Amino acid sequence: QVQLVESGGGLVQAGGSLRLSCAASERTAGVYSMGWFRQAPGKEREAVATISRYGSTIYYRDSVKGRFTISRDNTKNTLYLQMNSLKPEDTAVYYCAACSAMIPTTTLRSWDYWGQGTQVTVSS
Repeated sequence: QVQLVESGGGLVQAGGSLRLSCAASERTAGVYSMGWFRQAPGKEREAVATISRYGSTIYYRDSVKGRFTISRDNTKNTLYLQMNSLKPEDTAVYYCAACSAMIPTTTLRSWDYWGQGTQVTVSS
């Protein structure tokens, strides 16, 4: 089974940027759809952005559209999330996930593999 390791989280001021990375232990291009999720304290985990197996379908939740960009480097088996214009409400633990669906959904139970998460804190 694929193993996922996130990195790139940290503390940033509002308006700043961070780039999260998710390194996979095996080839993901054409095999897995990938996604970024987040969970703030006391809240449910939610989908932030997803990208289909071949990268043809991308989803962003409304609150991050125009600010976040999901991408995948197939040569490195790595998924990225570029986060710009960060807001305090973006503070959460961010998780990388993979699923075998050709076109992924945002339903958590449809995702098969999860990373351990990386903390993102945005100060006001």
